[in-house]
Amino acid sequence: MNSVDLKRLKKAVIMRGIGAFLVLGPVFFLPAGTLRYWQAWVYMAILLIPMTLVMIFFFKKDPERLERRMRWREKEKTQRKIVSLGALPLMAGILIPGFDRRWGWSSVPTALAVFAGVMVVLGYLIFVRVMMENRYLSRIVEVVREQEVVSTGPYAVVRHPMYSGTLLLYLFTPLALGSLWAVIPFALTVIMFPLRILNEEKVLLRDLPGYGEYMEKTRFRLIPGVW
Repeated sequence: MNSVDLKRLKKAVIMRGIGAFLVLGPVFFLPAGTLRYWQAWVYMAILLIPMTLVMIFFFKKDPERLERRMRWREKEKTQRKIVSLGALPLMAGILIPGFDRRWGWSSVPTALAVFAGVMVVLGYLIFVRVMMENRYLSRIVEVVREQEVVSTGPYAVVRHPMYSGTLLLYLFTPLALGSLWAVIPFALTVIMFPLRILNEEKVLLRDLPGYGEYMEKTRFRLIPGVW
């Protein structure tokens, strides 16, 4: 039986979609001082359109999976600290491109911006693939009742493929938005990934049966052949 409150979930999905547009628009265009900022329009399209389609798909096909993914309040104290540390550089990384556009601090060739946009889409597609493979996927670090280790699909390549997709998205977002300076705060945000992953693995080893064996089988955490 479906235990998800569909009306409440539908409202949350609508609010999340509208909120994303209402936040990203001002964040990009107010610092830029103009609406003539094509990189921001393209970025919002390649981010928000797939996000909307994915939420609609999972709302219809598997609302429990969608509800789990939309949780955002961390239960682990260490995770809350790590998220807080990464919030400031992430916000700076989102704001800087607009100011960069206004005052011309840096210039990204159109071809590179387009390529970066493609890589952002690829990062999001990896995330969607992970979400389809792992019905227990959540934004927060938790182990739920009857959860099992997932070792197929992207999980056969790295132990944390969701972070792999997010890594691509974060590293190429500033270039897609036409800013070289924004690479710095996004890189600082990415530094938080290993801290979060290492703590997450402690939780999974503690609470998820079979995770230790999975770690021995799948060597790399984030980047194949690297770490």
